[in-house]
Amino acid sequence: MARLQLTNFDGASAIPDGWIGLDIDPDSVAAFSSALETTQTVIWNGPMGVFEFEKFTVGTEEIAKKLAELSGKGVTTIIGGGDSVAAVEKVGVTDVMSHISTGGGASLELLEGKELPGVVALDEA
Repeated sequence: MARLQLTNFDGASAIPDGWIGLDIDPDSVAAFSSALETTQTVIWNGPMGVFEFEKFTVGTEEIAKKLAELSGKGVTTIIGGGDSVAAVEKVGVTDVMSHISTGGGASLELLEGKELPGVVALDEA
């Protein structure tokens, strides 16, 4: 499984010492959106910024809209984790995503091949 990880180091280096970045910048939104064009499956675990605060919603909302667009083109879109679910709910695109789970960490562990105690218990029942 190929993994995609992008970081806009130029934007990050523009953050002054003692400050923190709370959202991705427009260049990062464009970079992610472009890279996502070639995918067949997307697993999204974690918003792009502190989307709970209105000033920092842009990156998360734009990526959620991009995933909704891709889902409409047949891309499998899996949203994992409570914050990610809240983000797609806020944007109003939950109905077009392929799968939504509030179990973000558990979802990732399952994909890693780890045994989940709840699943093991069901298998043994």
